[in-house]
Amino acid sequence: MTTTKTPELAKSGHELAPLNSKAGREGKGVTIVLQGPRGSIISRGSATVEEDPDRAAWSGKMQFFLSIIGYSVGLGNIWRFPYLCQQNGGGAFLIPFAIMLVLEGIPLFLIELGIGQKMRLGSLGVWNTIHPWLGGLGISSCLVTFFVALYYNVIITWCLYYFFNSFQFPLPWQECPIDNGTIVKECDLSSATAYFWYRTTLDSSSSIEAGGYPRWWIVLCLLLSWILVFFIVMKGIQSSGKVVYFTSMFPYMVLTIFFVRGITLEGASAGIAHMYTPKVEKLLDPKVWLDAATQVFYSFGLAFGSLIAFGSYNTPKNNCVRDVILVSVCNAITAIYASVVIFAILGFKAVSNVNKCILE
Repeated sequence: MTTTKTPELAKSGHELAPLNSKAGREGKGVTIVLQGPRGSIISRGSATVEEDPDRAAWSGKMQFFLSIIGYSVGLGNIWRFPYLCQQNGGGAFLIPFAIMLVLEGIPLFLIELGIGQKMRLGSLGVWNTIHPWLGGLGISSCLVTFFVALYYNVIITWCLYYFFNSFQFPLPWQECPIDNGTIVKECDLSSATAYFWYRTTLDSSSSIEAGGYPRWWIVLCLLLSWILVFFIVMKGIQSSGKVVYFTSMFPYMVLTIFFVRGITLEGASAGIAHMYTPKVEKLLDPKVWLDAATQVFYSFGLAFGSLIAFGSYNTPKNNCVRDVILVSVCNAITAIYASVVIFAILGFKAVSNVNKCILE
């Protein structure tokens, strides 16, 4: 039995906006076959879903593309990929990564963007519409995203603290502190940067069993990070869509600055050579392929529900296949580019430590 979907039945997702907001207009309703023998949705059709005035939309193609790039490109590309590449065979790791990118990353990326774009619903609404029993997938993805947001805001907190301290001269992590005319022994045995991180920024205790009190400077920075996130997302894509013009391009500007500076340092070539020297025998280790598959999930941000939400703000006629290919290529190039930057600096650090040991 077919029937016209009413606003009450449309409230299956977090948007709670009726799919058939203009039900009185002929030919523009959303028609579904409600229930099969086991409660499943048999079919679903729509004439002009893209004209639904209750669903927000991207103001332009560039805004959508930058939002996807800003979401996909993050710590997984800039730090985790170089680490895994060095641990799992150097340049040889690019082979399993590329294979998993094609077999796993791009198809799942396309599925998430496609179903969001077709149904114009978020993660909660999409899975509940496909089948009520799958509604838990949407809830689970929202919970996982919430927990990820908790620790990502802590990382933003550390960035803010370093940003505020960077206005000092000399930089507080540039030299070891001096106590009673002598350099602090702990700092002298490690480094000024490590000492500032563990003793000033974190003020960490000697062990996990030894609890401490919240440090007011970190608490204030954490509060500021949550306030910034709130103002960015409070109006949905109307506010976040404008911010992405900065948040998506700024990391590339910083990477380029570090790249230009890094390749001019002593030992940069040694670090890059160490990074991409292939160890082909590592490809026989199943763990290398597992790390490559896991890295694809980290790089694209798959299964968090965010890609479904991003796709839902597109019109159903948008060419999402082209978007997926462009983002995938950009994602892979960014990971390799970041690897060069990171290991150029690590090569300089390694050579500097060797020279320091020789002088001592």
